[in-house]
Amino acid sequence: MQARAQTKQVIIVGGGISGLSLALSLHQIGLGCRVYEAVPTLSPLGYGINLQPNAVRELTALGLGDRLAAAGILTQELAFYNKHGQLIWTEPRGRAAGYRWPQISISRGRLHEILLGAIEERIGPQAVVTGHRLTGFEERSGKVIARFADPAGRPAGEARGDLLIGADGIHSAVRQQFYPGEKAVFDGYLHYRGIVETAPYLTGASMAVIGHRHHRAILYPIMARPGGKVLINWLAYTKIPPGSPPLEAWDTAADKQACVEQYQGWSYPWLDVHGLFAATPPEAVLQLPNVDRDPIPRWSFGRVTLIGDAAHPMQPVGAQAGSQAVVDGRVLAAALMAARDPVEALTRYQEQRIAAMNDMIVRNRNLGLETILQTAEERAPGGFAHIHDVLSQQELESTALSFKQAAGFDVETVNSRESFVAPAARAI
Repeated sequence: MQARAQTKQVIIVGGGISGLSLALSLHQIGLGCRVYEAVPTLSPLGYGINLQPNAVRELTALGLGDRLAAAGILTQELAFYNKHGQLIWTEPRGRAAGYRWPQISISRGRLHEILLGAIEERIGPQAVVTGHRLTGFEERSGKVIARFADPAGRPAGEARGDLLIGADGIHSAVRQQFYPGEKAVFDGYLHYRGIVETAPYLTGASMAVIGHRHHRAILYPIMARPGGKVLINWLAYTKIPPGSPPLEAWDTAADKQACVEQYQGWSYPWLDVHGLFAATPPEAVLQLPNVDRDPIPRWSFGRVTLIGDAAHPMQPVGAQAGSQAVVDGRVLAAALMAARDPVEALTRYQEQRIAAMNDMIVRNRNLGLETILQTAEERAPGGFAHIHDVLSQQELESTALSFKQAAGFDVETVNSRESFVAPAARAI
């Protein structure tokens, strides 16, 4: 028997992937919610994101699977190469690997538009309020009172709800109230991000990871373009030279040429990485410091909890952050279905997710699945005649499976369970 929920209205702070997908899940189970976003206008960036099958499975249960598949690329392969362009490891992905759902590489902008469109259709345009930056909150008489300011810093009123969910990213104001003075952890690396139209490479739906810890590139197509071309999303990692000023801001304009110069010689028969970076329009290249935050012991405090990057900001390794944010929201919705007491529900959600996500933060700092790149570099910096002279098949297979199991998206786990929230589920 379903528990009779005491929760009627949820305040969601943050209008990114985690906040919007959570709003759709809450609406699916019959709970009211409103999303408050700090920026005055939502203008999603077109850079790429990978949605793993565990997340696509949940987004399909929300009725969005076909829209997402049509807007992106159904990833078929993940391939790792050393800096000489020699193949280290390749594995099928998505349906090609036996999943019941695909892996979808998609523009963040298109994903955001699809989520926003679904909210407008199902909940209404009033469900997302922009230009509201959270300045504080408190619990009072069994409710949460949230206070906001407008972009100029003037008070913008209050919101009253049964719960408050911090979905406001790595610089979360909600998290800061529980962990004041906490600093982001910067590992000394910079990554460039760009998008460029080009001809397909490898299978035409391959994600390629090249190099090693100190110098690597990740590339994958996110959209089909006219004339048989594809839009490629790329990331390029490099250590920041000693003496460089600290980089505090995210998504700042980059010196494209500084990136291009560091990838000279990265031209292979199957893909000209250097040429692709050089062909990227300068205005389409950003630079970001490689940061995360240390794991924390609690996400849930009374009627308030954290999801997505607010809960477990992690380095962009293994294409996990966006997918895990979607799963967070689904597990949270399921907990609200299962527990009459909303405080108990938030605790149940935390208990289901926090250990695995804290482990993922640490795994990503150690390169996750991409650790095989660093092992190959250390054992054979000049290249190899065959990868099994450097890494055994067992090492490769066990590393790949261990990461997927830890992240909860191995084939058996994803295929053997139902959605965390049944499509017909309602909290009553």
